[in-house]
Amino acid sequence: MEKNFIDYIRIFTKSGHGGAGCKHFARTKYNAQAGPDGGDGGRGGHIILRGNAQLWTLLHLRYFKNVHAENGEAGAKNKMTGRDGKDVIIEVPLGTIARDEESGNLEVEILEDGQEVIWIKGGRGGLGNSNFATATNQVPEYAQPGETGSEGWKTLELKVLADVGLVGFPNAGKSTLLSVITAAKPKIANYAFTTLTPQLGMVEYRNNKSFCIADLPGIIEGAAEGKGLGYRFLRHIERNSILLFVIPADSKDHKEEFEVLHNELEKYNPEMLQKDFLIAVSKSDMLDDELKQAISKELPTNVPHLFISSVAQKGLIELKDALWELLNKEMKA
Repeated sequence: MEKNFIDYIRIFTKSGHGGAGCKHFARTKYNAQAGPDGGDGGRGGHIILRGNAQLWTLLHLRYFKNVHAENGEAGAKNKMTGRDGKDVIIEVPLGTIARDEESGNLEVEILEDGQEVIWIKGGRGGLGNSNFATATNQVPEYAQPGETGSEGWKTLELKVLADVGLVGFPNAGKSTLLSVITAAKPKIANYAFTTLTPQLGMVEYRNNKSFCIADLPGIIEGAAEGKGLGYRFLRHIERNSILLFVIPADSKDHKEEFEVLHNELEKYNPEMLQKDFLIAVSKSDMLDDELKQAISKELPTNVPHLFISSVAQKGLIELKDALWELLNKEMKA
């Protein structure tokens, strides 16, 4: 399954050249010098990105390495405009960002279903000589060439769109939580890095309402420097409005575990710290009240926390309520 999730591709793009304007002079039966009638060249084809809510990965573009749009046709006599080059439309999942590889500049961001953005414009068609006739120059011998298209290496990068992102070390219980509160079926096993790609699920809430939650690859200390799954993980949580930190009850040091996660986010992008945080202490079905109080004292006082057990299905309704309340706060803000 992991091999079917592609969140980064590199492609060579080339938009179409504009067609050349036509240099032509009309000759009629009764007027051998009827004047210039060269038509304009057609526009070169654009390369367009279109959002598609049914796509969750860039997998379909894996072998789409060279994207060439069609050139515009040249103008013709009788002021006939050349045909525009055919555009190339690339469908991408929501949350896709397009960048220029050389400069790294962000060029396009696709966030809505059906959204269409001209990513790389085709060259303009050249003007025919009929456009240049004046009172003092009635036989212009000049027509414009078409503009060349743009070409270069580009990158498409997917950042998963979800309301809530699960943050935690490998084997913290995130996948199990997702499988219990949503219809998602993530791979679950008792070893690190079971989740190698983002898993999305819809949480059904009261009164037929719902929100999207994402189980993301486990973070490790040094992720901001690219260790482990590194940037691949951190890229996907940039869009989540709420971060749910999952810390297992059997952790050796709950406070330190939270601080490591918090520090990695800050090193990667300080703006991450402006999101709403919530801590879920997982695997807590075997804890008594005394142990819960001891763990609570370790955790930061400025971040709310809950004790949950995915296996025993304890605390999950309270967790959904807390997340929904935070999401509503986001929507009202």
